[in-house]
Amino acid sequence: MTETLYDRLGGQDTIGAVVDEFYDRVLEDERVAYYFEDVDMQKQRAHQTQFISSVTGGPVEYTGAEMEAAHEGMGITPSEFDAIATHLDETLSSFDVDDEDRRAVMETVASYRPEIVTASD
Repeated sequence: MTETLYDRLGGQDTIGAVVDEFYDRVLEDERVAYYFEDVDMQKQRAHQTQFISSVTGGPVEYTGAEMEAAHEGMGITPSEFDAIATHLDETLSSFDVDDEDRRAVMETVASYRPEIVTASD
């Protein structure tokens, strides 16, 4: 049986730890932190853990809103998307995720860019 990206990342517990560190970084970044001012971060972190677990082949079904609907009206710019993506990439690196697996996660995230970025810089 082939090991999934989810398994190589360490499963739900490790993905949850990555998500926690990722949001710690995002919330410290004044360029994007304001998007989360009125967000229940415990719920957001659980939701993001579920999403990443699902898209990496884990035994988790994502039950959140479609990307476009979830980000509708937020006015996320390309540079804001890039800032958040960079935080994720750096967080994965800090957890010693190998380059190939990190690229796979980042390519998956990048595939949602058209649904998330709705404003220009």
